[in-house]
Amino acid sequence: MSRSDRMHVGVFFKNTGHHIAAWRHPGSQPDAGINIRHYIECAQASERAGLDFLFFADSAAVREADIEPLSRSSQYTAYFEPTTLLASLAMMTKHIGLVATQTSSYNEPYNLARRMASLDHLSGGRAGWNCVTSGNHAEAYNFGRDEHYEHDERYRMAHEFVEVVKGLWDSWDDDAFVYDREGGRFFRPEGLHRLNHEGQYFRSRGPLNVPRPPQGRPVIFQAGISDAGKELAAATAEGVFSGELTLEGSQKHYADIKTRMGKYGRQPDELRVLPGLTAIVGRTRSEALDIERELAELIHPVVGREYIGTLLGIDLSDCDVDDHLPDRESKTRKTAGIAVSVKAMAERENLTIRQLYERLAGSHGKLTMRGSVTEVADEMQTWFEGHACDGFIFQPMTMPGDLNNIIELLIPELQNRGLIRTGYDGTTLRDNLELKRPASRYAGKPSDVRELAKQGF
Repeated sequence: MSRSDRMHVGVFFKNTGHHIAAWRHPGSQPDAGINIRHYIECAQASERAGLDFLFFADSAAVREADIEPLSRSSQYTAYFEPTTLLASLAMMTKHIGLVATQTSSYNEPYNLARRMASLDHLSGGRAGWNCVTSGNHAEAYNFGRDEHYEHDERYRMAHEFVEVVKGLWDSWDDDAFVYDREGGRFFRPEGLHRLNHEGQYFRSRGPLNVPRPPQGRPVIFQAGISDAGKELAAATAEGVFSGELTLEGSQKHYADIKTRMGKYGRQPDELRVLPGLTAIVGRTRSEALDIERELAELIHPVVGREYIGTLLGIDLSDCDVDDHLPDRESKTRKTAGIAVSVKAMAERENLTIRQLYERLAGSHGKLTMRGSVTEVADEMQTWFEGHACDGFIFQPMTMPGDLNNIIELLIPELQNRGLIRTGYDGTTLRDNLELKRPASRYAGKPSDVRELAKQGF
């Protein structure tokens, strides 16, 4: 399978929007995190535009921060658990993919495999799982631990976790359930498989009590950009939510991950590299800059300073926002990925803390493109045609306001250029992303029915 000639685009839903002052803007929905009507309307608008998928982040903890900036921010404070929310959205949409973040650090493989398989069935094959190892160290306190797992260890755990989940999704053959009323046979005995996994970190016998997902398995996403993260992506992911800030950096990242896939017996086109993109778009460049400036004026300095400190994993509470970044070591192991890119940008452009948070307030350390519809579309096309990505994941600064700008202005321009499709060609998320449906690991290898009978089946 060759590389697609069109880009794939999703949208990252973050309650009020990605900008750290979004909840204060009249173009947002302040209670969005717990407002199902808000999510339904935004999801249906995204589907009408023909986007490939919705993407939801998650954290199993309220962020740790001083109460003053925390009380002035809506980011990861009060919002729905994503698989529950996506099950609701599955009933209100027909085509758009539904991607939920779930941590491998604070879940059991069986429970996660069951939730995601259920979501894939409920949605008719539109589920995706963004596998993370948890970046918020406060999550440890909610799961009986005094500290988060060490970086490399949690990635070793993730490799095994993903393999267990994939194995459980293959518990049943695609045609195992025959529902033969006349013959009195509910499923074919030889279509059932036990996993019997015993590894370094996890044990799971199986089988899963959900039939094989419609897609074979939900599409697996991964977002780590450390070396360990790239290895996990190369081994397991079908979509990578990347965070490079420059064309050259993204080209290197793209080539790096695609090259690494070979050692795991995978082909480059089995994975889509999709940078997060804050597209600040207007009918003119001046209009786009006005949108950004209006939001920047709503940032409380206390929130902006804490935001940069959180991105970098350093304490900036004793700094003035017009100071440059101090030379301090990260307290939360944020020494790779976004933190490296942000520090490099600050040094390269000699930016103060205020300038940094105004620049990054809508992107959370990801890529920003700003300007007229033509300018932003040109830049996106350059990245795609330059093999820096396979598409993008939009990060609207406000929702629904900025999301509507993307849908009404930018998407038609990209469609007119033939860069994205104008309708849905298939019914599943795999169809949307032009990914093959994987065969079961047991294909052509039926279970030993006599052995299953001895084991109580």
